[in-house]
Amino acid sequence: MNSRRQFFKTAGLAGVAGGALAATAVSKVALAALPEAASQTSADTMPPLMPQNGRPYRPVVTLNGWTLPWRMNNGVKEFHLVAEPVVREMAPGMKARLWGYNGQSPGPTIEVVEGDRVRLFVTNRLPEHTSMHWHGQRLANGMDGVSGLTQASIQPGKTFVYEFVARRPGTFMYHPHADEMTQMAMGMMGSWVTHPKNRHPLIDEVDRDFIFLLNAYDIEPGASKPNIMTMTEFNLWSWNSRVFPGIDTLNVRKNDKVRIRIGNLTMTNHPIHIHGHEFMVTGTDGGAIPKTARWPEVTTDIAVGQMRQIEFIADEEGDWAFHCHKSHHTMNAMGHSVPSMIGVDHREVAEKINKLIPAYMSMGDKGMADMGTMDMPLPDNTLPMMMGEGPFGGLEMGGMFSVVKVRKDQKPGDYKDPGWYQHPKGTVAYEYTGPVDEPVRASQAKSDKLRQDGHQHAEMEVRVRKPQGHSGH
Repeated sequence: MNSRRQFFKTAGLAGVAGGALAATAVSKVALAALPEAASQTSADTMPPLMPQNGRPYRPVVTLNGWTLPWRMNNGVKEFHLVAEPVVREMAPGMKARLWGYNGQSPGPTIEVVEGDRVRLFVTNRLPEHTSMHWHGQRLANGMDGVSGLTQASIQPGKTFVYEFVARRPGTFMYHPHADEMTQMAMGMMGSWVTHPKNRHPLIDEVDRDFIFLLNAYDIEPGASKPNIMTMTEFNLWSWNSRVFPGIDTLNVRKNDKVRIRIGNLTMTNHPIHIHGHEFMVTGTDGGAIPKTARWPEVTTDIAVGQMRQIEFIADEEGDWAFHCHKSHHTMNAMGHSVPSMIGVDHREVAEKINKLIPAYMSMGDKGMADMGTMDMPLPDNTLPMMMGEGPFGGLEMGGMFSVVKVRKDQKPGDYKDPGWYQHPKGTVAYEYTGPVDEPVRASQAKSDKLRQDGHQHAEMEVRVRKPQGHSGH
């Protein structure tokens, strides 16, 4: 995997240093020169950003994302976020025109340590005002980022400064609290991790630590801009604004202790499910869960606006599916108004339509899987509903789906994709080729019963009596 430095594009933004402040607690020296605004456009999962200064910690890996660099300024950890229009490749073959931060949607992950004083410069390059809410943080009210309530909004071309102490460890998010319907629907969000400064009784050390956000879009086939008015009819369910097969795999070493941090900023809940392992839900955006309150699960439901931390020992080798368990959320660009044609023989109709439209193909009479195998012409910048090839054929998936790859020979700290799992002999399901008896049907069982009893049973008549209304009604 390439070094993070190869992807950074830095831009000095001192020209906007005179923007309004979110509070008056920032010195003039701090405003004399803004931190450089690192930018990232690659959709690859970047390696963890090892801390070069400040308190040490074990960094996270952002799925199909990266961690924002910082500078130390007189003991303060300074970051620079730039709100701007971005182009995000959701999967090979489709790019979306979104809003985000520092070149991507979601924006880069921010990592700090409990007790750090952080100063965050937020520059607005959007066509409208914005703000920044630090979801789940304990801070001064004037730093909470609710436009109109705790601060004036950040106008286009202006820079605001937020400063507070990261008071408690955990997993959090950041997003606007200004024109939320538009800005969050356009992809404005990011992850935040506060690492514990010392050994924590409820936060274990882990070997691999992943993080990503759940988000969703309604982008018409052939279009690239989300429909921000959508409330329920989303057609692209994504992790960090990527859909399968564009979502990277989570690659771990056998017997690693793995933590996965997941935040939900969609408009519905998501039951996140892993195959082959059990996990414990160890934390929320409210903090670490007491160990006596944890229990084993294979699926955890994450509601809107919530974070969940799950942890497990990756002790089973293989390629294990990891996905949302709402089946429509593991598909791409669904047409919700398409009628079900299962069991309908429409060969004659298809023949007549073909005379008018030679390229017409009928489908769906046996199920929807044939849509993944047909080579149908699609509008530009559109993804098929079902995608992805595995070692045994088509995976017929999309949306919120990935694979946790567990390998005994994956080196510590190595996040490269090891390829498909080579199953030991005799451990793969196979076709049975022997005789198969016909199943006993209900009607046959009844006939056998009649022969045994030697007489006919009277047919049962079922009568339905409708309830009568009360008098006077």
